Parts: sequence; C-alpha cells; structure tokens
Amino acid sequence: MATQPCPCGYLGHDVRECSCTPLQVHKYRAKVSGPIMDRIDLHLQLSPIKFKDWEALPKGETSETVAKRVAAAMELQRERFKRAGTRTRANAFMGVKELREHCRLPDGASGLLETAMNKLGFSARSLDKILKIARTIADLEGSPELTKPHIIEAMQYRALDKTTELVAE
Repeated sequence: MATQPCPCGYLGHDVRECSCTPLQVHKYRAKVSGPIMDRIDLHLQLSPIKFKDWEALPKGETSETVAKRVAAAMELQRERFKRAGTRTRANAFMGVKELREHCRLPDGASGLLETAMNKLGFSARSLDKILKIARTIADLEGSPELTKPHIIEAMQYRALDKTTELVAE
C-alpha cells in the first residue's frame, strides 16, 4: 500500500512546503482506519533526495548478497519453528505464545515499548509487529537474541503509528 503523507503530498518535504492544515491531514489519514494500519507490518515515510546526494551515495550491497542474507534468515526461521514443533514458518506469522518465546525483551526494552505505547499511541498489535520485525532484523544479522538496537530500528518502521497520533493533537 502506498499513500501520500497528506492531501497536497508535501508534509515533511525538505524543499516544498505543505499547504494542509492539521485537520486536513488528520481527516486524510483517517480514511485508512487504525485497525487496518495496525495490520500493515512496515510503515515507511520516504523523502525525496537531491541529485547531488543521490550521486554521492556509496555503492551498497549487491542484490545477490542481500538475497543470500535473506535466504539465510528465512532458513533460520524455518528451523526455529520446526524445532519448536509449530506450524509457523516465518516471524510474521508468530502468535502470542511464539512471540513471548522467540522475542524475549533485552534489558531496558520494556521501558522503550511502554513509552511507545503510552506517549506515541502504539497499540498492542503495533508492539507485536515491532517485536516480529525486530526478530527479523536480528535474524538478518545472524543474532540469536534481540537487542535494544533491533527494537529501536523496528520502531522506526512504524512511522505512521507515531505521526498520525501526533498530527491529531
């Protein structure tokens, strides 16, 4: 799913100014209900890039390298759930019991998630998505345990949870 950040399309743009009122932005975003947004795993807000910045970007990983890392993470997940004797085959499909078992919170992460829920308006479903995403980030790194940086990175992929609540205020 793709959508503009606001009716004019320029909210958060580096060069062009948004002409929308906070109420217009709220009404625009309210067209997609909270429960539907909760079910979308990754929310990304992309900004345009200037040509000189694009030109200066370092070469990233090749598609082949990324594909190998993804395949290794997928195999790790299949093995994890096979050992657990569950029908689940990927982090995205974990239930609550599996979440608690395979996404144990590292020290200091409870307070971080509590803040996300209480101050940023994240739902319980959003927190579960964050943990599933964090588990996948850890798998891509080959890390057997979740770390606080995994959770922080995963929280960044829930951008619309945060901005919708903040715009509404």
